[in-house]
Amino acid sequence: MPKIKTHSGAKKRFKISKSGKVIRSHANMRHFLNGHGKSAKFKRGMRGTCVVDKTNEKHVKRMIPYK
Repeated sequence: MPKIKTHSGAKKRFKISKSGKVIRSHANMRHFLNGHGKSAKFKRGMRGTCVVDKTNEKHVKRMIPYK
């Protein structure tokens, strides 16, 4: 069985946790520090990481087989 290539975009965006869940960073983070009316509550909520939805988890794991 040949090796599977890792998707180069996915390896930069996703990690696998110890329990096997796929972790990602929050979306909409690019320009929110430039003073575009984002509240402190919004900024606090965007901190850290979150878990990929279970409907997408299978696809992401296929793209990063050796992580």
